[in-house]
Amino acid sequence: MDDILTVAALSILVVSFGVGIVVGLTGMGGGALMTPALIFLGVNPTAAVANDLVAAAVNKSVGATVHARKGAPNLRLAGWLILGSVPTAFAGAFIIESVGAGDEQEEFLKFAIGCALLFTAATYTLRIYLTLRANVSGRPRAESEPVVRPIPTLVVGAIGGLLVGITSVGSGSLIMVALLLLYPTLSAIRLVGTDLVQAVPLVLSAAISHVIVSGVDWSVLIPLILGGTPGTFVGAKVAHLVPQGVLRRGIVIVLTLTALTLLSVPATVVGATGAALLILGPVAWGLIRKAHGLPAFDTVDDDDLLVPDPPPRDDH
Repeated sequence: MDDILTVAALSILVVSFGVGIVVGLTGMGGGALMTPALIFLGVNPTAAVANDLVAAAVNKSVGATVHARKGAPNLRLAGWLILGSVPTAFAGAFIIESVGAGDEQEEFLKFAIGCALLFTAATYTLRIYLTLRANVSGRPRAESEPVVRPIPTLVVGAIGGLLVGITSVGSGSLIMVALLLLYPTLSAIRLVGTDLVQAVPLVLSAAISHVIVSGVDWSVLIPLILGGTPGTFVGAKVAHLVPQGVLRRGIVIVLTLTALTLLSVPATVVGATGAALLILGPVAWGLIRKAHGLPAFDTVDDDDLLVPDPPPRDDH
């Protein structure tokens, strides 16, 4: 108990509460934000990944239960994703262990998480664009049971599982965008439900392997759960008050700069990149909007044009 009631644990609780709010506001995955935050708070990268995965397993189980009761998930589609993701997710901790020990693992994980964050920022940007395009053109009529494509779905699951197993980052962004591309007629609620159901065994598999290899740190895990759960609840409650499009594009910038920092890019380059994204990003987005027949800048949120946002999710 004394290890839990410390300034470090309180810092983790406060940060996890803040990350939970962002997850509730945007539906974005917590792993992309929480894992690097733990590293910046001084938690060893290996412990950051392991404990974040265990906390995610708890949170995802709750969300998936809610969706399963509503009958939203496409279980056949989720089954193929699980078949691909569970083995590769379980291999993650053992891959890290094979790299070496101590500083070698730390450097490997920082590099891997940095790359995963850049990949997440790119796929999240693609997801924002796909949402805009769907809102402008109108989505195809939703099918209750689209034709499942086993091989591509299996590959998507395997890549997502490996990414999560090593870094705890990215499955939500990667798998969600892949499902949007592979199954464009799948309704939003079934898309979210399917992703949540397949994510439970994925994260559990990754968490179990990390517990076997490195164990858990209760002084990290307990604040993660105690802070993240109410934070997500608060974020979901006030989500309608916050411009989602602006917030999500801001998260892309945060992910990019965090990734560059973990990759040991010089501070001057990180600062210049941030300034360029802040200044040129809105201009580029305005040009994209104009190309789709919309005003470059508008008070109406891009996500509110036609298709409502899916329920908040805690993607990893």
